[in-house]
Amino acid sequence: MVGGMERSLRAARAATYVYFVLCGTLMGAWVVHIPAIETRVGVGHAALGVLLVLLGLGAFAGMRAAGPLTDRLGARTAVPASGALCAVSLVLPGLAPDPWTLAAALLVLGFANGCLDVSMNAHAVHVEQAYGRPVMSGFHATFSIGGVLAAGAAAAATAAGLGPAATLALLGALGLATALLAARGLLPAAPAPDAADAPAADAPAAGGGDVRGRIRVLAVLALMVMLAEGAANDWSALHLKDVLGTPASTAAFAYGAFAAAMTTGRLLADRIADRHGPTAVLRHGAATAALGITVAALTPWTWAAFLGWALFGLGLSGCVPQLLSAAGHADPAAAGANVSRVAGLGYLGMLAGPAVIGWLTHLTALNHAFLLLALLCAATATAAGVLRTAPAGAPTGGTH
Repeated sequence: MVGGMERSLRAARAATYVYFVLCGTLMGAWVVHIPAIETRVGVGHAALGVLLVLLGLGAFAGMRAAGPLTDRLGARTAVPASGALCAVSLVLPGLAPDPWTLAAALLVLGFANGCLDVSMNAHAVHVEQAYGRPVMSGFHATFSIGGVLAAGAAAAATAAGLGPAATLALLGALGLATALLAARGLLPAAPAPDAADAPAADAPAAGGGDVRGRIRVLAVLALMVMLAEGAANDWSALHLKDVLGTPASTAAFAYGAFAAAMTTGRLLADRIADRHGPTAVLRHGAATAALGITVAALTPWTWAAFLGWALFGLGLSGCVPQLLSAAGHADPAAAGANVSRVAGLGYLGMLAGPAVIGWLTHLTALNHAFLLLALLCAATATAAGVLRTAPAGAPTGGTH
């Protein structure tokens, strides 16, 4: 019996990895085809910016919808259904003949991606709870690997003479098959608690404090962390090019340093959380990120800016997984809804990050605008103690 439970748990963890890779691959496939689709439908950069906002709004709506549905239907239903919807939706942008159709396609794709994001994270919380130790960061690392796979697949398809529509259709078909086949490994839904036994939203959490207030704090921290991450996505390369005068071909490696360090950090963060606790990962990670972005913002040397962006990515790497894990464990019976609240506000931060930095550049230099990110990371490090109030059953690692 024990051996069977262990096999089931290993299968559930493997299936969760598959869905994170799938999500990263599907969204990465869209990203790498943006230039070709932009040209084909005849939109400029300004119109494309509006279309990308629609993608984000669709994702936010999907996140808000998926949480309660995942709690009601169970991840074993919600995750493969969301994955299948995301795979099918990937085909739509490649078929869009004009900007209006592309706008509708991106709303649908964003909605499907938001559903998959929340449902797979909710299932990851259940897997982590079953393991009794931190495993969330490893799942998020495989999302990044999915993006790399998408880039490789797109390059191979281009070399084979396939256009965006054919490539997205092929990847969508493979994604659909993967989403349906991987469902067998997911954990079954836990029995719903009786109404009399279920904790109220404002009832004390197992580790102290009320669940609703705890989720609000976690959501605000996710907003700050993901705002910083979103700013790095869009401004890191421009920082080296426009502020330090680095050639464009070299400046692009600033984001590469950030992304590589973030992936590496997520591969290591579970071990650190297991040994020292999630509070240490969030506190020291956010502090490292604050140091890194400060170095990048103030240094006159290109090599130091690369180091700063790498430290920024390394520090941020474990923050979001710890926050989502804490949200899911705050009330296991409402893991999906709580993850959706934290992830949803965090996603708004990621959307807002580039715009906030852009607005600040009207008031100060670009590198000085980055100091806002340092302040947000420092505030996150200061508030990391919220993770200490871990509910019963949540993996806590060490006592630091």
